[in-house]
Amino acid sequence: MEIRPIRRDEVPLALPLFAGYQRFYEVEDPNDEANLAFFSRFCDPSEEGLLLGAWEGDDLVGFANIYWTFSSTAARDIGLMNDLFVSDRARRQGVGRALIDACAEAARARGCASLDWETAPDNRTAQRVYDATGASRSEWVAYSIPLT
Repeated sequence: MEIRPIRRDEVPLALPLFAGYQRFYEVEDPNDEANLAFFSRFCDPSEEGLLLGAWEGDDLVGFANIYWTFSSTAARDIGLMNDLFVSDRARRQGVGRALIDACAEAARARGCASLDWETAPDNRTAQRVYDATGASRSEWVAYSIPLT
């Protein structure tokens, strides 16, 4: 397995993964055109973030997306791993953990204070992977106001 940034010309290969991720979070009709435009923004080099892929040979089997942002309490930049998804056929093979490790390394190389992420409270499978990384589980409560 190889973990590396997804090149702009490879983003179309990730469309099925983006759609699978969105369906997991109950997006009824993922939009390939919108996904292509949105995720292409994070292809290296990008000041907005970094899109990483997990490759088994020529097959893209997972992705993670980091948003470069900041923590005003730490007065430092942080990486926000906002998206992580592994195809069904590649699960339980260490792909998710390898993507997390690569995200942490990319954030570290950028000088970020931390790599942060959230998951749904009922996503126990992901939580087992996340707990195994040694990350601290937050006690913060997340809120969101839909604006559209």
